[in-house]
Amino acid sequence: MIEVRNLKKSFDGRAVLKGINITFNEGKTNLIIGQSGAGKSVLIKNLIGLVQPDEGEILYDGREFTKLNNKQKKKIRKEIGMVFQGGALFDSSTVLENVKFPLDMFTKMSEEEKIQRANFCIQRVHLENANNLFPSEISGGMQKRVAIARAIALNPKYLFCDEPNSGLDPKTSIVIDNLIQEITEEYNITTIVNTHDMNSVMEIGDKIMFVHEGAKWWEGTKDDLFSANNKELNDFVFASKLFKTIKQNYK
Repeated sequence: MIEVRNLKKSFDGRAVLKGINITFNEGKTNLIIGQSGAGKSVLIKNLIGLVQPDEGEILYDGREFTKLNNKQKKKIRKEIGMVFQGGALFDSSTVLENVKFPLDMFTKMSEEEKIQRANFCIQRVHLENANNLFPSEISGGMQKRVAIARAIALNPKYLFCDEPNSGLDPKTSIVIDNLIQEITEEYNITTIVNTHDMNSVMEIGDKIMFVHEGAKWWEGTKDDLFSANNKELNDFVFASKLFKTIKQNYK
């Protein structure tokens, strides 16, 4: 579980995060949605320690992250898996080498143990025959699956996904969504997904937070969206004709 309490962040005198309070639950897929510039990415950067908040607390299962020293923060970072928007794979490394990278960096496992663990993660994302391929030799969807395999290599307690479906076709996006949800439930991970993809919201939104102009504007489940009395949320979620139709037909 990750608790965020009264989180504030400003840049050059401009408030970007305005006192956000939210709890992200373990074993659940927690989604952050909102327009570009709303503060979603800054929130994620604060949560993983890339940016230091001006005020507020971030608690990882009761451990106040912002007050820890570098050694203590490093320990929590080892418990975090990250799926970046572009995948962020190493072009000159094979699929196996990419997935093994965090094991090389952060463990004292033998080479045999690291290969065994990497192979397990690759198989878990259904890429059994891709070990020796390079990122340029596989599709965008396969690259995202490699990124997920790498993110779970260290058995994380917390998983962050930044626009995991960016650049993918709808069918492949569903595959990635389902994989993220399966892994979250299977390993009881606290998963946080930053997304613009409303299909993802409807598919895997166990808990959803809508950020508007740096503030938490709404939170609830995907089912709660249809009865939400929140103009800014409705304007964002039901902007397309498809989702307007879904809302009209929802009972």
